[in-house]
Amino acid sequence: MKFLVVGGAGYIGSHMVQHLLRAGHEPVVADNFSTGYRSALTGGRLVELDIADAPALDRLFADEHFDAVFHFASFIQVGESVVEPGKYYQNNLAATLTLLQAMVRAGVKNFIFSSTAAVYGDPEYVPIDEDHPKAAINPYGRSKWMVEQILEDFDRAYGLKSVCLRYFNAAGADPEGQLGERHEPETHLLPLILQAASGRRASITVFGRDYDTPDGTCIRDYVHVADLVAAHALAVDYLQAGGVSTAFNLGNGQGFSVQQVIETARQVTGQDIVVGEAPRRAGDPPRLVADPRRAYTVLGWQPRFASLEQIVTHAWNWEQKYPWH
Repeated sequence: MKFLVVGGAGYIGSHMVQHLLRAGHEPVVADNFSTGYRSALTGGRLVELDIADAPALDRLFADEHFDAVFHFASFIQVGESVVEPGKYYQNNLAATLTLLQAMVRAGVKNFIFSSTAAVYGDPEYVPIDEDHPKAAINPYGRSKWMVEQILEDFDRAYGLKSVCLRYFNAAGADPEGQLGERHEPETHLLPLILQAASGRRASITVFGRDYDTPDGTCIRDYVHVADLVAAHALAVDYLQAGGVSTAFNLGNGQGFSVQQVIETARQVTGQDIVVGEAPRRAGDPPRLVADPRRAYTVLGWQPRFASLEQIVTHAWNWEQKYPWH
């Protein structure tokens, strides 16, 4: 099948392109390279465009027939979204609406959306299932939840079918070492820890050791990027088979504390990682853990790389290749 992968030069998008190529599909990558990297593309045809550019999208859809569109072209930094909400609503919401309208004009019926557990806000209960109240506490999470609501309306009005995949903490790297995580600036815990292990940064900071958790540090649900993209492929199969528009949580269903991640990184890397201490950050709940059973049952998805050691090992193999070209 032929797929459009918007944001296909980013962290998860590039792994998606690689997964589709390995499965024998034809991915077309659309990216404006605001945060992505040309060197992250392992194949597929590249169309350099911004999804806010409606005429460019119309030309693309006129020239190509796509079986589905994968959307990875969102800004993802929670802290930045609080300081610059307009940037997030413009790109994550308005530009996505432009893409959806172009799909409707072209008659493209299947859409796989990279959403987030941030739509839930502070959890009322853990593990979090898909029916948990949606109460995002920052513009990043709100922008994603707004798109999810638009997708419900577009299904009713235009028959556009969608699957929203609510990631918990995406982590790890291609098990074969071709691809991995790189953001500028980097804000995710695991790559920051591994940068400290490799000497690219002097230390990492733990924000709060007084949470109501076994070791006092926050607990998060880390899901391997290879498992994430496998779920996207299954989501397309689900829609192609006539599945209704819906959402799925993607996580391991178990949480690991910040301290556990640090200790595992020390074991994997053999390096002493210098750790600094700081007070809690506003808006950091003690526990965020997914209930992924709906994805298991409906999509037939099962994480292959569920152990923290596997996730850290693959990420470390990638970090050791720095600088990337």
